[in-house]
Amino acid sequence: MQLDPARCYDLIGDIHGCALTLARLLEQLGYRREHGVWRHPYRQAIFLGDLIDRGPRIREALHLVHDMVDGGYAHCILGNHEFNALGWYTPAPPGSGKSFVREHTPRYERLLRDTFEQFDAHPQEWQAFREWFLELPLYLDAEVFRVVHACWDGAVIAKLRERLDEGRLNVAFLQEAAVDGSFACTALDRLLRGIDLPLPKGVTLTSEEGFTRTVFRTKFWEERPETYGDVVFQPDGLPDHAACLPLSPAQRDRLFLYGPDEPPLFVGHYWRSGIPAPLRPNLACLDYSAVKYGKLVAYRFDGEARIDPAKFCWVEVERPEA
Repeated sequence: MQLDPARCYDLIGDIHGCALTLARLLEQLGYRREHGVWRHPYRQAIFLGDLIDRGPRIREALHLVHDMVDGGYAHCILGNHEFNALGWYTPAPPGSGKSFVREHTPRYERLLRDTFEQFDAHPQEWQAFREWFLELPLYLDAEVFRVVHACWDGAVIAKLRERLDEGRLNVAFLQEAAVDGSFACTALDRLLRGIDLPLPKGVTLTSEEGFTRTVFRTKFWEERPETYGDVVFQPDGLPDHAACLPLSPAQRDRLFLYGPDEPPLFVGHYWRSGIPAPLRPNLACLDYSAVKYGKLVAYRFDGEARIDPAKFCWVEVERPEA
């Protein structure tokens, strides 16, 4: 189902199994549940991926979103967590040095654990949802606005248009992603995870989940960055002594720029906090850490050329419901 540039849309950030909160947000936005499916008389919802993992009601969230998409009341794109689930079950190709596209490491097992547990008694449903994930596009382009989970890279997307049917994964492309350095690996990493830079030598970061990292997430819209601190874009920031270090020319060359004159772009993925607002006039992140008892955020798009700070809507995630 293609986007209609003349239609009004409600773009909704990462849900991560917070199904009750999603229902409250939809109700606030004027959607009503009719015959078991949430719908609006003239608007459609667009979900930015990461429906699964971490939250308490993953199965319910998947049913809610799937039924809206199936009924023509919503669109949904793929997030990196849905890709992880697909990769967990997909054998890697011979010669890749891997057994699966997403190796069964403690890190990925921990990320997917809540989803596995909540579908433990529903294996056929879980298989059907994984098949549905393959139908979700990696991006949506309505010309007047764009949607991707983490980072819009026009050059990568131009090549994907040649390889994939309407931006949807197929098994061959999914398997290619197991090969480090392949186009599939690079493209999926860019669109679903954004851009990472290595941390300065000797600096590491430890996430709330206990994983030690030697890279950090960066902005992809900073026009003249000079230091590490100019480009960091993640909840935990960088130590002061690392943030002030200068970027090398090679590091600056790795950073991708989404220009200020491009159409409005909506992303999720980045665990924001505080009061939802544009990152700049043509860019908004709608992931406000719902599953960490933050906010589940929507933006009400009505064709405007610049993102309006007054059109963000949200609900606070309440304990313990989610």
